Amino acid sequence: MSAPFKLRPYQQDAVDATLQHFRKTDDAAVIVLPTGAGKSLVIAELANLAKRKILVLAHVKELVEQNHAKYESYGLSGGIFSAGLKRKENDQQVTFASIQSASANLDRFSTEYSLLIIDECHRLNDDENSQYGKIIGQLRSRNPRLKVLGLTATPYRLGMGWIYQYHYRGFARSSEAKPFKYCIYELPLSFMIRKGYLTPPNCVDATITQYDFSALTTNRFGNYAETDVNQLLGKHPRVTETIIEQVHELAETRQGVMIFAATVKHANEICGYLPAAQTALITGATDNKARDQLIQRFKQKKLKFLVNVSVLTTGFDAPHVDFIAVLRPTQSVSLYQQIVGRGLRLAEGKTDCLVIDYAGNYFNLHHPEVGEKKPNPDTDPVQVFCPSCGFANIFWGKTDAEGNVIEHYGRRCQGLLEFDPSQTIQQEPQQCDYRFRFKECPHCNAENDIAARNCHRCKMAIIDPDDQLKNALKLKDAMVIRCSGMVLSTEQARLKVTYHGEEGEELNEYFDFTKPGQKAIFNTQFGKRIANAQTPKTLQSVADVLAIEPQLTAPDFVIARKQKHYWRVQERIFDYEGRHRKANQL
Repeated sequence: MSAPFKLRPYQQDAVDATLQHFRKTDDAAVIVLPTGAGKSLVIAELANLAKRKILVLAHVKELVEQNHAKYESYGLSGGIFSAGLKRKENDQQVTFASIQSASANLDRFSTEYSLLIIDECHRLNDDENSQYGKIIGQLRSRNPRLKVLGLTATPYRLGMGWIYQYHYRGFARSSEAKPFKYCIYELPLSFMIRKGYLTPPNCVDATITQYDFSALTTNRFGNYAETDVNQLLGKHPRVTETIIEQVHELAETRQGVMIFAATVKHANEICGYLPAAQTALITGATDNKARDQLIQRFKQKKLKFLVNVSVLTTGFDAPHVDFIAVLRPTQSVSLYQQIVGRGLRLAEGKTDCLVIDYAGNYFNLHHPEVGEKKPNPDTDPVQVFCPSCGFANIFWGKTDAEGNVIEHYGRRCQGLLEFDPSQTIQQEPQQCDYRFRFKECPHCNAENDIAARNCHRCKMAIIDPDDQLKNALKLKDAMVIRCSGMVLSTEQARLKVTYHGEEGEELNEYFDFTKPGQKAIFNTQFGKRIANAQTPKTLQSVADVLAIEPQLTAPDFVIARKQKHYWRVQERIFDYEGRHRKANQL
């Protein structure tokens, strides 16, 4: 039967990319489409084209229902397997299930499925005992060639990293295996807005006041402790009241307002400043029936303000929303885009969506996901070309007034060498081995990631910088300085390097460029790190070094040992990330 919906060009491209990929390989793949791009239509079209059994998983009943409805709009019949929807049908060719119900009833999925589609697949991890792991294991036990396709707007999770390893545009997200092998199609949010598929956001700075969460620390998943957040908010009760006063005032010309709170306590405080008859609060503890009723009233515009705590960032569709107030902190560009995306769907009479960030998240809505926590509030995604393969990497970094990159936090080039996604995949893609920041192996001189404990080439142990510093600090004849800068000069035709400690200490060392060994040591330590390793060079003379002195990178720590009447530099620690404070850090 012909489809009731005509796929948009990018939706058709996503379908075509899926078919092409699984004709070449059984490797798990992911499609990345922004919120509001119509992932359910892509799923429906793929299910419509399928000749064998398919299982479509989602984590909330709303998505199960939505995906099922789009499929049945083709005039086809599909089953629903979801306790929340009070249906457990899986005898049809296509079954739409909640992950909770499917994983709790593995014996009901003992027949052979050819394709597993996972909606909001960023929730998947590599734990075989997780709910997703169990159902994938069950299906693969019946069909070792099971094909797994994920769809998400956010292919990255703080604390876990990217959910896929390789990108079809020729770069690597990780050198380690991930739940999905390839990203086979991706569309940026900016494209959707520019082409008129989404409502333009009107991002406005919080002019009155905002929270300052910068003093709080996050856990390894990038989340803030609820007690810490409540304690901070409790110290400034007037801030929340002032913010909500402005939100209420600006909402007069808006159809629907979504407010993203930091904690449940915070959300209750927010609701106390809003008109009760127009306000609803939804948290993880809200009863399912009550939640459905509140959401329905909001969609019918019987409620104007919908306050929530971490529950309506995915699987929620209310096109009339035209005001997003962000009152919670986040370290993730992807989560921030998900939040704002709640207000970008098209709707009648809607010309834009007002977005005000009262939490000081400092994210540009159109920035790409970098894949790591933002190191400093004043950093932005910057493009850094690899000197080895020429790939344009995206890292956190800083630029000057002309837009030139003056600092970046990238470690390894993400480019793939000789990778052609149009060809049959016969071998593992090879990632460029150029490292912008590295730790050199003392045994074979190979460059390793700065967090590596063993050399990737010779497998020998690499001394941890924290252990180096700890051991040196124990010695009476050792000096350790936090290097705040260095100055170069010449002395008796040799290069003199003076390291300055933040407390006024000085250490000197000399390099004789007429001796190949000393010249090689200097180039290994400093030549490879010129301009944050963006333009590595092999320097041939002292004059060459002095000519580019401003571009040289100083070490973070310098360790020296006492030699009779002078200090001899023994170690220079670059690219340090550890327990000890670096120079000029608070």
